[in-house]
Amino acid sequence: MNQSPSRYISNLTKDTYALILAGGRGSRLHELTTWRAKPALYFGGKFRIIDFPLSNCINSGIRRVGVVTQYKSHSLIRHLRRGWGHFKKELGESVEVLPASQRFSDNWYEGTADAVFQNIDIIRDENPKYVIILSGDHIYRMDYGSMIAQHVESGAKMTVSCMAVPTEEAAGAFGVMKVDENNRILGFEEKPAHPSPLPNDPSRCLASMGNYVFDTEFLFEQLARDAETANSERDFGKDIIPAIIKDHPVYAFNFKSGDEGEVYWRDVGTIDSFWEANMELVAPVPALNLYDQEWPIWTYQEQLPPAKFVWEDENRRGEAINSVVSGGCIVSGSTLRRSLCFSNVRIHSYGTIEEAVILPNVEIKRHCKLRKVIIDRGCVIPEGTVIGYDHDEDRARGFRVSSRGVVLVTREMLGQHLTSNIVHHMHE
Repeated sequence: MNQSPSRYISNLTKDTYALILAGGRGSRLHELTTWRAKPALYFGGKFRIIDFPLSNCINSGIRRVGVVTQYKSHSLIRHLRRGWGHFKKELGESVEVLPASQRFSDNWYEGTADAVFQNIDIIRDENPKYVIILSGDHIYRMDYGSMIAQHVESGAKMTVSCMAVPTEEAAGAFGVMKVDENNRILGFEEKPAHPSPLPNDPSRCLASMGNYVFDTEFLFEQLARDAETANSERDFGKDIIPAIIKDHPVYAFNFKSGDEGEVYWRDVGTIDSFWEANMELVAPVPALNLYDQEWPIWTYQEQLPPAKFVWEDENRRGEAINSVVSGGCIVSGSTLRRSLCFSNVRIHSYGTIEEAVILPNVEIKRHCKLRKVIIDRGCVIPEGTVIGYDHDEDRARGFRVSSRGVVLVTREMLGQHLTSNIVHHMHE
């Protein structure tokens, strides 16, 4: 009996082990990643970045997942344990944390390929036919089953998930694939100044998303070879892909996130891109649909009371306009416009908050005016504070102002260094 397409793909995903690389620092986010790894950073009002690749795995039918951690991983591991620790190993399901533990060398993870190589024994114990390797620090929704199916049907040994982007956007920013008319990869360029265009569209090129599918034994062979190669940076983009494309079939998978071919994928790796991606969510019809019940984004969330808006006096009205407000928040007599509040935010009276991304457990006292800001977790904004209206004054007070005028505020910048704040840091 012939299998249905969905049944065929579900069998492929059951034979796949996912490895999410979540050890990155995200240094371009500056103080936002001082106390947490980039994949543990909050996003979208109630999620963390790691929830997106994890949800993609679960929604795609991939139920065996390893999460590779390294840099300041406490909050990430705690989140994974609370939100993703309910899978039953005896039923063939698991989300396991794989911290850097010097299993095959005296070094910590030296690159993306080395992070996988040092966990070969764990992958082998799972005995998958295919391994999908995923970046843990991007925001997108993707059915990995389609990518795995193309990998199998094309006869590829490795498949690289790519997206078509304007060549001027890719220049100096992305790894770019040179492909033939069948999407077989002929060359790889690491952040080239002049990217190679698509064969049928000279205005666009294929940029790597950092997601790869391998035949398992082929992956092991290439990792072992790279581990013995002198001067290798132990990186998939810089070392593995260039070394194999000549002698082995390696194909590009052209990612499309919707039926009409649109692509939603965000690298929230800078202060500006993080703020902008969060701001997109307050639009009436955002590009990223977090309300799709057929492709939910799973996470851990505290049991919190509903958001509350109080007072309706002439000069003291609690309201939120074109905004996203999460559970446990109280907006008391202030106006919130085009902003996003994470859990347990308290905004006191007579204030105006505009274009703000406010992380959990922030308290904003009375008579504050904030515009185009990111307020880090646990900050207490003093009464009468004005931020975002005079960038010279913002810098003079120790706040970070981005190239596009986003002001980042953290507890340290506010001088909130007491022992209680150190305890907060430990629970990021």
